[in-house]
Amino acid sequence: MSKKVLLTSVCRPIGPRQGDAPSVGYELLYSQVTRAQGLFSPRTVNVHYSLEYIAANLDSPTVVLQYPSKHELIQELKKGYDYVGVSFLLAVMHKMKETVALIRQYAPNSKIVLGGYGTVLKDEELKPYGDYFCRGEGVAFFRDLLGEPELPMPYTQPLLVSWLKVFGQKVSATGQIFAGLGCPNGCDFCCTSHFFKRQHIRLLPEGKDIYGVVERYLDMDPNLVLLIIDEDFLLNKKRAMEFRDCVMKAGKTLSIFAFSSIKAISQYTVEEILEMGIDGFWIGYEGTRSGYAKQQGRPVEEILTEFREHGITVLTSMIVGFDYQTPEVVAQELAGLMKLKPALAQFLIYGPVPGTPFHQRVIKENLWQDVYAHNTELLYRRADGFATTIKHPILSAEQIEELQRWCFREDFQRLGPSIFRTVEAWLLGYRKLKDSPNRFLRQKARFYAKELRASYPVFLAGRLLGPNAAIRRWIGQLERGVQAELGSPTLAERLKSVLGVGAALWTGLTLKLGLFQHPKLIRTSYRMPARRWAGADLWEELCRKAAFPDLSIQVERQHANQQVMMRLEGRLSTSESERLGQRIRESLARSKARLVLDLNKLHWNNIGDLGPLREKLGAYRSRIRLILPKLTVAHPEVVMLASVFQLYEG
Repeated sequence: MSKKVLLTSVCRPIGPRQGDAPSVGYELLYSQVTRAQGLFSPRTVNVHYSLEYIAANLDSPTVVLQYPSKHELIQELKKGYDYVGVSFLLAVMHKMKETVALIRQYAPNSKIVLGGYGTVLKDEELKPYGDYFCRGEGVAFFRDLLGEPELPMPYTQPLLVSWLKVFGQKVSATGQIFAGLGCPNGCDFCCTSHFFKRQHIRLLPEGKDIYGVVERYLDMDPNLVLLIIDEDFLLNKKRAMEFRDCVMKAGKTLSIFAFSSIKAISQYTVEEILEMGIDGFWIGYEGTRSGYAKQQGRPVEEILTEFREHGITVLTSMIVGFDYQTPEVVAQELAGLMKLKPALAQFLIYGPVPGTPFHQRVIKENLWQDVYAHNTELLYRRADGFATTIKHPILSAEQIEELQRWCFREDFQRLGPSIFRTVEAWLLGYRKLKDSPNRFLRQKARFYAKELRASYPVFLAGRLLGPNAAIRRWIGQLERGVQAELGSPTLAERLKSVLGVGAALWTGLTLKLGLFQHPKLIRTSYRMPARRWAGADLWEELCRKAAFPDLSIQVERQHANQQVMMRLEGRLSTSESERLGQRIRESLARSKARLVLDLNKLHWNNIGDLGPLREKLGAYRSRIRLILPKLTVAHPEVVMLASVFQLYEG
């Protein structure tokens, strides 16, 4: 009998208002990167992607909870689970302890599995709170724990989409692609690199595997932005160039954000990077004298300038608190970075994470600040990159922390809100690429133009509410530059601009009062359908029981958004169309799922072959969207289908 598994994050609410460390929260951007930008900060909730990934690749019935309240967790625990996994970071270890206490009270027979980067701690520190500790690659760990057979890579990739909001309004959706774990660069402070023992685990071994996931996301929504989760994606040139070949062969314009180093990026031309679809990077700037191997290659000034000119936005990360740094050195390094005008910038304090060489050095040289030397609970609680926990040869802890705050303030005051810095990069890229002899780069210019046009409604708020007079003037100049290229705003766009000011002011008020700052529970079930997902087994049975000699049926259940993607490939006769339509109708009747029906590779012999399919499904037209062949729009039956059902546009 299969074991039941529950995977969960720690319980909400979390954050500084709850007594947590300054950057603890649900959002990487607002809580950490754009923390000084207030109402101008882009907002997106970052879930524990690893939990969904593990759940999607088990055979056992599994439920995932993202940020449950204590009450919601208790209600779930009462349903009975054999294993409960808790994902946590060091900075929320105290929240992990609270979560574990609830598990032991309400599910005393459940075995507790601790996972996430919090498990960098040794077993003896974790034993009071867990029965098992998941370190390294989680799918293999859990399958072994549950007695399930080993799976070859690549694993199944769950399709997880997050929304980016500006002034509380959704502006883009992002699909996460899990391409790899770990990093071989081995920077002395890097938890990620040393947690995986400086090994790179390729979850998607080849470029074609990565593009296969891209295609699944584009089928789901052709307008998605894509995030490739891999610590140094471009380091493996063979895989990256194979991915580029797949992108160019398909001919689609992609928008991809990736993580990479100067060392890895230096292997490519900017044209090759754009041809991959990459138009955003997270790059470690660290410090001018930090001397990490990943910083070797082309000068960082050259790369960041070239990227910006081609419309590639860059998020740079700088470290404060290196041994060589003084206030003057930090000011010089910041000035050098500000000249490069990154779209976003992060500033973290040099800190020792257990398991890293820097941590070993701190212990060997007895460098802990006195307040942390014998208080590990306080040490872990402040392990978020915003507290100085060690003795510096020159600076006091207060000086380092104030320098960090100063860097964030100066970044905002000198360069302005990141949303407008991104728009400026798009404008430069559009001007650079619009007349390029390379058709892929011309396509990218058209993509930039579309994004620029969509940005029209934010300019008024920027001109009125920007952080200082110089930035407000710059935003006005940027607006005029964009309109010079793409035309004046329409009446509707002018109205949206006025509404945008109201939305910005409301955003500022909610931030000041701490209103609506916590996400709702996200609950996803795998292989144990809840009542509202009843009948979902019919979709899988359809593949097994609806056997047609010349037709392949592929079904993908997208749990997170209660949607089913069905692809039909091959030939379909009139009688088969009727049988298939009846099967699909039964599944729709017994569930609340939405259906995306991909007919792009479907062939039929006679005009009337698809008639029965249309008739059987007509009653559910509001829940069905179609993907139709591009070259057969004039076919009478296709015209009929398009008139009855919505086409899938994402």
